[in-house]
Amino acid sequence: MRPFTMNIVDDMRGQNIIALEHAKRDNRKVVGMYCAFAPQELALAAGAIPVSLCGTKHGPVTAAEKILPRNLCPLIKSSFGFAITDTCPYFRFSDIIVAETTCDGKKKMFELLKEYKPIHMMQLPQGTDRPYAVAWWVKELEILKEWLEESLGVEITRANLREAIKLCNREREVLKRLHEMNRLDPAPLTGLDMLAAIWMKGFNVEKENGINLVSQLIDEIQEIADKRQSPFQPGTPRVLLTGCPVSIGSEKVVRLVEECGGAVVCFESCSGIKTMKNLVDEDEEKEPLQAIAECYLKIPCSVMTPNPGRFELLGQLISDYQVDGVIDLTWQACHTYIIEDVNIRNFVRDRFGISTIQLETDYSDSDLEQLKTRISAFIEMISV
Repeated sequence: MRPFTMNIVDDMRGQNIIALEHAKRDNRKVVGMYCAFAPQELALAAGAIPVSLCGTKHGPVTAAEKILPRNLCPLIKSSFGFAITDTCPYFRFSDIIVAETTCDGKKKMFELLKEYKPIHMMQLPQGTDRPYAVAWWVKELEILKEWLEESLGVEITRANLREAIKLCNREREVLKRLHEMNRLDPAPLTGLDMLAAIWMKGFNVEKENGINLVSQLIDEIQEIADKRQSPFQPGTPRVLLTGCPVSIGSEKVVRLVEECGGAVVCFESCSGIKTMKNLVDEDEEKEPLQAIAECYLKIPCSVMTPNPGRFELLGQLISDYQVDGVIDLTWQACHTYIIEDVNIRNFVRDRFGISTIQLETDYSDSDLEQLKTRISAFIEMISV
């Protein structure tokens, strides 16, 4: 049984575009962001609307490959393609862009993107085991704050920062609660629907509306679960998806898993629970930028070295969600995730004794049959 509220979620992207058009007519500023490390709190405290810009569809890749190398991550090519073809309304409406030096491909792509929009590049520390990492990120937040104030003609006050922190924390909490509904067995929500509901957050013009909608969805899912209803049969193999972020438009692996008889019950990636797990400290005695920096640097991205947080989170999720198997999804040419896979497979096997599979693909449909064959065999293996 599919929750009725998912119909509203399905319509939200179109409604958010209309809301964004109205906001622009009211002279509200829009700040585009490509990564989970870009702090929404600062954009909100500046009175602007933060929107997600990551490319998730194959369509714009062809245009991007006229400028970018073909052997580059599809997320980067899709993002750049959307920009240069002016086919992403969120990029079009963005007044300024906040970028970050995560992977090498993205940071060099951002250099080209400066021809299309004003961009501020945040220099992300590549590890958190150094004593100066947090201080470094605090300084980057201070520089970003000054740039936003100058670009938008506003003052970002401590009071506004604290209010923005509380709002974003509430959003994280409600999305985490939604994700945790699939701890139930059988899961009450398909992986595709979970992905759609989580994905929506990056496009909400008014965060309060998004928070209320997700709360409504949680209540409906609980009612469905109380009636012992589910889109899956009891005993359906439970799969955790880790690795590169997936979203609507790049969800082919999620779709194939569920077509082949599995249930994607958990998304560990930065499009899933990885960015919801930690909250920003709301202590009034703490400097807001310090609190934001400490929280964001806990995101266990594969660009960090070492990256123990990813293994800690994986272990917790495997236990909490009663996972039968783990799929490590890597977009082609995403070097940090591809190299980290061997340690992920060893960790899952040695610590939990369950099976993993690594899938390397792109956004196209050219390998659908190959993926289906491998995923079907994996689901059959973990069903035993």
